[in-house]
Amino acid sequence: QYKFRDLTIEELKNVNKTYPSFTFSMNTYTFKDGSQKDLLNFSGTVPVKYGNSYNIPIHLWILDSHPFAPPICFLKPTVNMGISVGKHVDAHGRIYLPYLQNWSHPKSTVIGLIKEMIAKFEEELPLYSLSSSDAARRSELLSYIAKITEGETDMKSQSKIGGGKNEGCFNKITVVGAGDLGIACVLAVAAKGAADKVVLLDLSEGAAKGGTMDLEIFALPNVEISKDFSASADSKVVVLTVNSLGNAQTYLDVIQSNVDLFRGIIPAISHYSQNTVLLVASHPVEVMTYVSWKLSAFPKSRVIGVGANLDTERFQYILTNILKAQVLAKDAWIIGEQGEDKVPSWTSCNLVANQTEAMAAHNSREEVANRAMEVLKGKGQRSWSVGLSVADLTDSILKDKRKVHSVSTLAKGCCNINSEVFISLPCILGTNGVIEMVKLEEDPLVQEKLQSTAGSIHDLQQQLKL
Repeated sequence: QYKFRDLTIEELKNVNKTYPSFTFSMNTYTFKDGSQKDLLNFSGTVPVKYGNSYNIPIHLWILDSHPFAPPICFLKPTVNMGISVGKHVDAHGRIYLPYLQNWSHPKSTVIGLIKEMIAKFEEELPLYSLSSSDAARRSELLSYIAKITEGETDMKSQSKIGGGKNEGCFNKITVVGAGDLGIACVLAVAAKGAADKVVLLDLSEGAAKGGTMDLEIFALPNVEISKDFSASADSKVVVLTVNSLGNAQTYLDVIQSNVDLFRGIIPAISHYSQNTVLLVASHPVEVMTYVSWKLSAFPKSRVIGVGANLDTERFQYILTNILKAQVLAKDAWIIGEQGEDKVPSWTSCNLVANQTEAMAAHNSREEVANRAMEVLKGKGQRSWSVGLSVADLTDSILKDKRKVHSVSTLAKGCCNINSEVFISLPCILGTNGVIEMVKLEEDPLVQEKLQSTAGSIHDLQQQLKL
């Protein structure tokens, strides 16, 4: 079935001479549009020097139009490896290189591709070693990873889901609220490409105005604008961005006004999308996530707030790229309440020989964290930046990425918090929302701050009329 069989065989012979440990086979590859083909593929390791020498496992699929079309390339991590998402690798392990983009026969070859792959991986190592606890968790995801590295795409699993009025629309997201934040979320989600359809539910009175009108004028593929709750039916994720613009006089009045608004929205959304994940971006996010949970009667795992996801991503970026503390960044999180009371924390700690070294390591880390928090100050959360954060979260949910995010989740039972409050904590997200809360280091000062935050939020919630 290969159109240029002789050329393909000749090139693969050359690959085998250079990398004799590679194994070859024929398997079925599923493309994003659901179509399938039996394709030649090979797996092996490539040597990479990044301080030490590493053997990076890869998996390449050879298209039937080879050598006039580039291979499809993936990492193939073992149970003890985690993927370092970067400019050349996505969270699924898919490899993207300039060599692939500029592929042109006879100039481009598989050998040349592997050489560039090695060069790029030596600049930015695509895999890292997991801790024993992470490795145990990773083993539960092996079947998922195997599907991806063998060419399975999300489309194949989605094709088993469906029916009803949205048959053929596998990943549908509804954004409630057509203000600046709602439109920013629609644009970011559409740009991310995670959803097959995005519905903007415009609850404002009168004809379409401002950004909503512009969205209608410059129609985007797979984006629908509606004022009817039924348009949200069978959404996988519903993003809530609405905030009341009433004439409230006090902060409590403002929140109560939002609660009253949600009282007319959440039951309708819950009716049309009974299995959805509610993602709350309305303010104050901790309280409105709690309100959404109470009004929807959904399991706590399927009601989350955007929380400190944006601040955490910024924090980790500052640690890695500005302060050059890449090792620390992997375990660093912003938790607690969104705003000035946010707290830096850690999910793991390097073992040290004695208590003196432990104290020195702790102090060093705290110093770096304080410097990062200073850089983070004053950055604000503009609509477009929150929209990007929302797109990041929905992508993890829809694609079942099992990625860790700092999101607002029910914190009762964590850090000695006994009240029903939602605060940001690192959580593994998947198709059904929060899969698991990641354990934080036991830092008395952090726990004290979280308990204080939880107490303030609970006191505020007690004054609301649900």
